[in-house]
Amino acid sequence: MNIRRARKIIEKTYTDRAIIQRYEDYEEGSETKQRLITKYQDEPCRISQTGLARNGQTEAENQIDYDAKLFISPEVEILQGDELEVTRNGRKYHFTAGEPFPPYSTHQEINLTREDRA
Repeated sequence: MNIRRARKIIEKTYTDRAIIQRYEDYEEGSETKQRLITKYQDEPCRISQTGLARNGQTEAENQIDYDAKLFISPEVEILQGDELEVTRNGRKYHFTAGEPFPPYSTHQEINLTREDRA
């Protein structure tokens, strides 16, 4: 199997773009605090819904809760708990990364969870 050719074929499906952020420690005086740092910007990727949305409809709000899978380059380091903003067709979706599966030579697949309110 020609890995370079297979990777090019997979990457043709990357029509979405991701911003990947992670909480990192920083020192403020004698305190250690955390802040959200952008690790990757405008990274080509593809999201795919893996399960049906769970219905969280109440009289006051509609809670959005479903799982998705992210397909992205194997060189991009994504850690469990990273926050992702994925843009598809001009719409932004916010996800939290699950534990990454070891990357393949051509791509990596990461489970995501979307929790939001409509």
